[in-house]
Amino acid sequence: MRAAVLVAPERVELVDDWPEPGAGSGPGDVVVAVEGVGLCGTDLAVFHGRREVPAYPWVMGHEGFGRIVAVGTDVVDRQVGQRVVIEPNYACLKCADCSTGLTSACPHRAIVGLNSPGVLAERVAVPAGFAHPVVAAGSLGGGPAATDGRLAPADLACAEPYAVARAAVRRSGVTSGDRCLVVGAGAQGLLLCLVLVRLGVVPVVTEPHARRLERAVRLGAVADDGRAGFTYVFETSGYAPALRPAVDRAAPGATVVLVGLNPAPLPFSTDDVVRRQLVVRGSMIYDHPGDFTAAVAELASARPGRVVEAEFPLAAAEEAFAGASSRAGKTWIRIGSDHA
Repeated sequence: MRAAVLVAPERVELVDDWPEPGAGSGPGDVVVAVEGVGLCGTDLAVFHGRREVPAYPWVMGHEGFGRIVAVGTDVVDRQVGQRVVIEPNYACLKCADCSTGLTSACPHRAIVGLNSPGVLAERVAVPAGFAHPVVAAGSLGGGPAATDGRLAPADLACAEPYAVARAAVRRSGVTSGDRCLVVGAGAQGLLLCLVLVRLGVVPVVTEPHARRLERAVRLGAVADDGRAGFTYVFETSGYAPALRPAVDRAAPGATVVLVGLNPAPLPFSTDDVVRRQLVVRGSMIYDHPGDFTAAVAELASARPGRVVEAEFPLAAAEEAFAGASSRAGKTWIRIGSDHA
C-alpha cells in the first residue's frame, strides 16, 4: 500500500510497497482505510528532527480519520463501513493512572506517530475502542458542515486537536462569565477560542501573526487591547517568552492553563503564585474515552474545520509539512481516493 514516510529530517518519500496492517493487527483491532490526516506542532517537530523517532523510514501523522474495512475476531461494537476518527493515544487502561481516569498520564501509552507508527498510510490497524464512529452531519442538523450527508473532511481532520482544546477547557473550570486570555492563535489556540466561544466566553487573543489573529476574530474572539484582570489564561503557543507577560495580566486567584509544550523552566516563582493565589495547571491531551467521545459528538455543530487553511494530496506530503508552520490556519493531507 502507499504511505508517506520520513527517511531523514525534512525528507519525506511516497512509497507504494509499505506493508499492509492486516498481519500486524490483533483480534481487538479494526483496520481503517485512512481518508485524511491533520498536521500539528508535534508532527512538525518530528519532520524537522526536533523529536526523535524510533527508526527511519518512519510513518508520521496521528490526526487521522477514515472508514473501517476489517474488524478483528473479538470486536463486537464496530462494523465494516463505519466512518471513524482515530484517537491516537492508546492508553493501557490497566495502570494506576488509567484506573483513576487520567489516561493522558498513562506511562505505557502508545503515542501514534512518535513511539508507534503513524497514520499517513492508506490503511492502519487501530484498537477498536480508539476508533470513534462519527454521525452523519445531516442527522444532527449540521448544515454547511456536511457534504452529501457526511461530516466535512476538514472537520474530521480537526477532531483530535479539537478534543485537546475541549479537554483543556473542561479541566480549567471556566464558565460563561469568566474573562479569558488565549496566548497564541495557531491551530490549537484557534480551536481553544472556538470551544470558549461555544461556552459563551469572548476570549481575548494575543498573537503577533496578523492572519492568525484575523482567523481568531472570525471565530468570535477579540484582538488583544492590553487589558488585564483575566480570570483564566490559556497558554497554547509553547513560546516561552510569551508566558510571563500573560501571567502578569491575570487577576488574583486566576487559573493559568498550560497547553503548549516548552522545556524551559516556568518564568515565575512560588512567591508569585502564593501571593497572587494563582492556580497553575497543565492540560495534556485528553482522557479516554469521555473527552474524545464528547468532542466527536460536537463536530457537526462546532465545525472545527473552519481553522483549516490548506489541503494537500498524499503525494505532496513533504510540501505540506515544510510550509505548515508559516500558514495562518491548519494543514491536512488527503489520502482516500488520491492517486496522484
